[in-house]
Amino acid sequence: MLRLDRKKTFRPKKKFDKGSLRYDLYKKAKASLGTGESLKVAVQLPPTENLNEWLAVHVVDFFNRVNLIYGTIGDQCDCPTMSAGRQYEYSWADGKDYKTPTSLPAAQYVALLMEWIEQQINDEAIFPSKIDTPFPKTFQQVCKNIFKRLFRVFAHVYYHHFETVQAIGAEAHVNTCFKHFYYFVKEFSLIEPKELEPLKQLADSIC
Repeated sequence: MLRLDRKKTFRPKKKFDKGSLRYDLYKKAKASLGTGESLKVAVQLPPTENLNEWLAVHVVDFFNRVNLIYGTIGDQCDCPTMSAGRQYEYSWADGKDYKTPTSLPAAQYVALLMEWIEQQINDEAIFPSKIDTPFPKTFQQVCKNIFKRLFRVFAHVYYHHFETVQAIGAEAHVNTCFKHFYYFVKEFSLIEPKELEPLKQLADSIC
């Protein structure tokens, strides 16, 4: 059984190399958000840009954002399961250390999730950094799995730690991050509707 190191739950921010295509796309995405442009428009694929590159940029960006959000409440998360209320509980499986779905404390689940995502982002066979290296055929499915699991962190925070989020004055930031995330996954059909069900009422009210 993996022993949880809370310091590893909050991971260093991943960055793009200046001058790279992904860095330019990241700046383009950030600039569109800063102009007051609708988030629904901001998430759309820019003309002439490659979809896989756009997905790769946003996987890293949302990995950083969700990591930061959970990091603000992580020290207070002693939840015995990774859940979203009483109706939804998430088990961890990675095909290696956890070959079958396993119920874990929420903080351990998130720590394993962030490590799992980081390993894939750093894997050149999955997220190639060179323009002339093609993405694998499974790339979009990899992205879907990542976004599905990042959504679960949003769901857990909203159900079990939103009072803490409000207490530290981060409510507007978290809501904006969720709206950006929600519009992006809806734009590219990255998460099945049934997986979004835990936060459907929230999405209907703020998105």
